[in-house]
Amino acid sequence: VQLVESGGGLVQAGGSLRLSCAASGSSFSINTMGWYRQAPGKQRELVANIVWRGGSTNYADSVKGRFTISRDNAKITMYLQMNSLNPEDTAVYYCNGRIYSNLYRNLNDYWGQGTQVTVSS
Repeated sequence: VQLVESGGGLVQAGGSLRLSCAASGSSFSINTMGWYRQAPGKQRELVANIVWRGGSTNYADSVKGRFTISRDNAKITMYLQMNSLNPEDTAVYYCNGRIYSNLYRNLNDYWGQGTQVTVSS
């Protein structure tokens, strides 16, 4: 299973960005997917996650009301719409998937390569 992210970049404070994470591979099913971020000198933290089948979501307090996580089942793609960005949101954002392999019959965590989000003041 491979997770490929896109959509990072440089934006001014108050602006918006949308991140995408596309999953590909063979014979798998997604349990949950989420976005994490890691700022310089800080630990990686959960931003938001989504249960793939039911669509229920969970957000870090710092992004509630500003970020929206969603998914497209047909495209096997997850999104993170980020509005009202501020410099504290600057970080490398990573896509995570907790995915079941039908071939190996096990559940594993998969990570994307990361995409830089920089918010200037």
